[in-house]
Amino acid sequence: MSVDVETACGRVSSICQIGIVGFKDGKIAFEYETLIDPRDYFSSFNTRIHGITENHVIGKPCFGDLHEVIDKHLASRVTVAHSYFDKGALTAACRVHDRRPIEANWLDSVRVAKRVWPQLASHRLNVVSKHLGIRLKHHDALSDARAAGLIVVKASEEAGIPLAGWLTVPKRASAEPAPKPALDGPLVGQRVAILGEPRHGELAHRIAAMGGRIVTAVGKTTTMLVVCGDEPFGYIRYDTQFRRARELQDLGHAIEITSTAALGARYSDL
Repeated sequence: MSVDVETACGRVSSICQIGIVGFKDGKIAFEYETLIDPRDYFSSFNTRIHGITENHVIGKPCFGDLHEVIDKHLASRVTVAHSYFDKGALTAACRVHDRRPIEANWLDSVRVAKRVWPQLASHRLNVVSKHLGIRLKHHDALSDARAAGLIVVKASEEAGIPLAGWLTVPKRASAEPAPKPALDGPLVGQRVAILGEPRHGELAHRIAAMGGRIVTAVGKTTTMLVVCGDEPFGYIRYDTQFRRARELQDLGHAIEITSTAALGARYSDL
């Protein structure tokens, strides 16, 4: 099985669409999609991504109403999702709606794609799908679920690893840890997440040399998200870390989102 969800706002529990695709012998055998009333508000940011508004979900069931159906499709099965965002969203929705957790055997198709096609500059769903010739209507839950499943099918064909085999393939260890921050510099006190380069790469070392502490992911204590490139608000806005940073901003946290170009203009040493 493969699954994808879209959410109405920054709360990951606010599922407003789900798509589920079943596979048999590498072929699509089953598809299920529905809009869901998230019982939450719709943010303009999320609506710009997937196009779903509160008007689309009027009269639709809530997650609690659909839990039994979703659980029947996914529980105890190998379930593919592109990143663990969907797993987290389903877990959060179960908690909010007082339903038992969906106990699937989760497989991250991002990790699979990185293993088989390491040469790709990015392993976002749209990039991998284009590379493999998979048709995609990005941010439609059914289309995204279908693409995530097909990525694993094609990866299995190319690598000769059966579906169950991906569950036992070890994750690649990070080549080296993040650099230690300098004791002084213009970025002392900043906790910096980087989007687009590894946390032990050249950019991380430059930021650390200016006193910035490199963190693994965006969290409540993160003060800056640096997006590699000329500007931070292009296609990267769909990234989970970027969305988390925007959510924290909306909640009043002092986290700056900037680009390497903007940061370089501010600090000549970068």
